[in-house]
Amino acid sequence: MSSFSKGVRGFIIAGSLAVSSLASAQLKEGLECRYLTVIEQGFLANHVKYSNRDTDLQNRVIEQYLKRLDPSKIYLTQGDVDSIRKAAGNVFDKTKNRDCSFLDAAQKIVLDRVKDRSEFAKKYLGKDFKFESSTEFTFDPEKKTWPKDSAEANEYLKKYIQFQIGNYMATDMKMDEAKKNVIKNYERAVKRTADTTQDDLFSGYLDSFARALDPHSSFFSRDVLEDFEIQMRLSLEGIGATLSSQDGFTVVEQLVPGGAAAKSGLIEPQDKIVAVGQEKGQMENVIDMDLKDVVKKIRGNKGTKVRLTILRKSGEGKKRFDVTLTREKVNLEDEAASIIYQDREINGQKKKIGVINFPSFYADSRRGGRSSAADMKKLIKEANEKKVDGLVLDLSNNGGGSLEDAVKIAGLFFQTGNVVKQSSKNEGRAESALRDTDPMVDWAGPLVVLTSRISASASEIVSGTLQDYKRAVVVGGDHTYGKGSVQSVLPIPNNLGAIKVTVGMFFVPGGKSTQHRGVDADIVLPGPFSTDDIGEKYMDYSLPPKTIESFLSPDAYVKEGPGAWKEIKPEWLKSLRERSGERVAKNDEFKKIVEELNKAKARGKVIRVSEVLKDKNEKEKKDKAKKTASKAKKNEEYLKRPDIQEAESVLLDLIQLEDGKSLVPQQKQANAK
Repeated sequence: MSSFSKGVRGFIIAGSLAVSSLASAQLKEGLECRYLTVIEQGFLANHVKYSNRDTDLQNRVIEQYLKRLDPSKIYLTQGDVDSIRKAAGNVFDKTKNRDCSFLDAAQKIVLDRVKDRSEFAKKYLGKDFKFESSTEFTFDPEKKTWPKDSAEANEYLKKYIQFQIGNYMATDMKMDEAKKNVIKNYERAVKRTADTTQDDLFSGYLDSFARALDPHSSFFSRDVLEDFEIQMRLSLEGIGATLSSQDGFTVVEQLVPGGAAAKSGLIEPQDKIVAVGQEKGQMENVIDMDLKDVVKKIRGNKGTKVRLTILRKSGEGKKRFDVTLTREKVNLEDEAASIIYQDREINGQKKKIGVINFPSFYADSRRGGRSSAADMKKLIKEANEKKVDGLVLDLSNNGGGSLEDAVKIAGLFFQTGNVVKQSSKNEGRAESALRDTDPMVDWAGPLVVLTSRISASASEIVSGTLQDYKRAVVVGGDHTYGKGSVQSVLPIPNNLGAIKVTVGMFFVPGGKSTQHRGVDADIVLPGPFSTDDIGEKYMDYSLPPKTIESFLSPDAYVKEGPGAWKEIKPEWLKSLRERSGERVAKNDEFKKIVEELNKAKARGKVIRVSEVLKDKNEKEKKDKAKKTASKAKKNEEYLKRPDIQEAESVLLDLIQLEDGKSLVPQQKQANAK
């Protein structure tokens, strides 16, 4: 589930990696071959399951490295793969003996093949090229083998190029321009591969080692660690713009409100940054430069200046100009928890509900840093002041984050009690539960938690805990992602990056690990992610699930007085489920989702270029509209989502039940309106 790598997290931010031989060594600026075996040992010393390097782990490391070298299987042939496997044989002996020549040998093979495919693409896209929209091919690399030779690789590449041309033509691009763009893509691939540094090779190998342990262990290079820390604390120092890479250009996607770029009034979405310079010195051309390197040049300390050369489309031509911005602290508000209030009516009675959009469990460990738990507490306080009748907690796009914040957030909805237990490497050691110790019940009213197949990790802790205590109704995808493991991020001395390693499995109060199983929804809604290949159990080397004894806390419940809350009754769930099913069956948006899921299932992993032409233009328009929309417009679109609307309807029904009222048949309710 690489596309969700940013989101699927369950991290404890821990102390430094305790590897004395590394800590005391005279380290150079970057990684070196002699450090690899020590860092491997750092993973094995902390991993919940693996302690030793064996043949099985060695084979898995090599397989993961091959996936990294050619993830789409469009460059390497079976012969190349065999050569790389042979060069990497006894890989643990090699790293122990400080022999990393196999990495250089593999990279040379990859570079040669990337050059071969690039030359073939140029010839194929010559004057005799014909676009064939009827092309069909299997895109998923898991469903196809490595090509047996260059001829077979080139035959597959023809189909892949048809797909690439189709992608460009779906945006109303002319054929000649589409061909030029595809050729540039392959030329950039050659440059990117040729520019791979030793540091990149060592980082890639260490990440392959980590991913051979389980799907969530990984190696963080310095750049990746910096990005991770920014996401966890929701702030950085820079210009306040979201950037992407398109056709060799660094493109401004969004401006962060209040950031330096937005306040200047000089930069707009879709501007291209073609050169970057610091306060003094020359401007440096950044066309065709890796996005991470461009970002590194633009980021900097608060109060310092950065100069940008901007290329902007202006009418039929282009306008080029320079901008100087002063870097400042940028808060990434789109990732922060927020609440939207809705006024609804039931049987002639007005009800106010709050929808909490909660996309990640962020936490800044620095003194005075921002945390998702503190933000949630403020939002619920505000909701109480506005006298809302019920809350929807939307975790449907939340891939997890800070474990400590997950415990505190679950505890906002009951008195005190156990939230999660964590197993460890030492199976015999009794684990104490992490519990909410704040006796205040911040929200005691009706609560619906919205989830999906991509709700993971900390989201599963919160939704599973609230379900086990019968505190909330869980609505959404048939089950959540199924990530029931906990990771620690351990920095490596001398700023060489960090290891993220799986240190335990977690269990919700009913005693189940969410591993593979996830959290089952009480009320199931059709969702775009409800496909057979989304979930922890489909990932390479995922750990097996376990169960322990229940550890529910009696002191979580408040029967009367301040903070009293009502347990969800089985008969309530039955009634809520039936009424939701009636609404969903009549809802055109849910019907469309089901149709798309059925089409995808029937199609399997085969891509039809004709369907790309049909679907992509509309999707790109929608994506662009989302990126450039105001916050008010984004909220408006968010509330139109069918799962949000149905979660609100379930909440309104739950409010009636908790008030001791019978649910009016929906036909009569509709007539009453």
